[in-house]
Amino acid sequence: MKALQYRKSIPRYALMMLAGRRFRRLYTAGISPFSLRDVPEPVLPAPKWVRIKPRMAGICGSDLATICATGSPYLAPVTSMPFVMGHELVGNVTEVGADVTEFHEGDRVVLHPALGCRARGIDPMCDSCANSRDALCRNVTRGCVSSGIQTGFCRDTGGGFGEGLVAHESQLYRVPDGMDDRVAVLIEPFGCALHGVLQVSPRPDDTVLVIGCGSIGLLTILALRAAGCRSRIVAVARHDHQRAIATAFGADDFLDSSGAIMSRYKTWGETLDAEVLKPELGKPMVIGGAAVTFDCVASSATIDDGIRFTKSAGIYVLVGMPGIPRGVDWTPLWYKELTIRAAYAYGPERFADGTHETFDLAIDMCGKLADKLPLLTGAPFALTDYRAAFASAVDTRVSGVAKTLFDLG
Repeated sequence: MKALQYRKSIPRYALMMLAGRRFRRLYTAGISPFSLRDVPEPVLPAPKWVRIKPRMAGICGSDLATICATGSPYLAPVTSMPFVMGHELVGNVTEVGADVTEFHEGDRVVLHPALGCRARGIDPMCDSCANSRDALCRNVTRGCVSSGIQTGFCRDTGGGFGEGLVAHESQLYRVPDGMDDRVAVLIEPFGCALHGVLQVSPRPDDTVLVIGCGSIGLLTILALRAAGCRSRIVAVARHDHQRAIATAFGADDFLDSSGAIMSRYKTWGETLDAEVLKPELGKPMVIGGAAVTFDCVASSATIDDGIRFTKSAGIYVLVGMPGIPRGVDWTPLWYKELTIRAAYAYGPERFADGTHETFDLAIDMCGKLADKLPLLTGAPFALTDYRAAFASAVDTRVSGVAKTLFDLG
């Protein structure tokens, strides 16, 4: 079958890493160690697994970090190569294992990509998986498939950027009849944003700061409003198309991340009701700011800005996947007694009426937001046109697309 496969190559990875973010488009010249290949179809690892033919798949920030070598090597020991990329997908079940009871051939499904104890056939399960936190599984190097925290980073499962993959039945959720594939493919990233949003409860008179208006930042704004947030939302957006989508999703005001530090901080301070004080050396001190900050970029610069512009006793939520932050001054974290929270993957989410799975909530909300979600996407690309697809995802200023999709139907 045809698939986009990432293969281990230390020299190519090092070259991409040395090139830096400014030259990320080097991968289009064949420098990054991934390409479209003929690969064997993955086999069903155990009787409770199914085979899926993807219909549509989305490019995630973690996919970009992988091919552009801008992420941290922290997760390398729990990744197995070569792997077929892609974990945001909607597809059809084409084969079911002997012990599968919940799904049938032809079912349209979305994938919960975490490869926890259930998927790996490990019993007894680890504490995280026993509490339905499969994304935090401690057994990601054991069981019936090779190492990998998620589908799309495991050599045995295949991924969404290919003509077929396999998944455990516990990873699958049915797509409601009538839901468009361009909405269904956004359920997984919307679930990630929703998981971050449900960790806080901002008050109506609070200001919420969302740093970054890539797809996760935009989905965070949409999830805030969908979850009933009535706070003022201020978003940091770089491009006109991001501001337009963020406005449609519920943002109230915008900030720019460009310009000289003092000029930018003055503007941020005025918008966020914060006092900006210049020390003799270094970046400004900030008093006041947002009650809650969602950092959907997680670069050194955004972490440094985010903790400065979160007010005392406020909450800073790390939603984006960080690399290796350098030059971050952690003094504001200590001085303001901030609460730092991280949002990786999904729930379960706990409410007064009980516990609900993030994916169930996300599917329900995405159905109600079906008129808004397609604003994120442009025309999908064929898998054979993968270089243009990744160019679109890397440089959204040019493409004007917040979420780039592959059409594999």
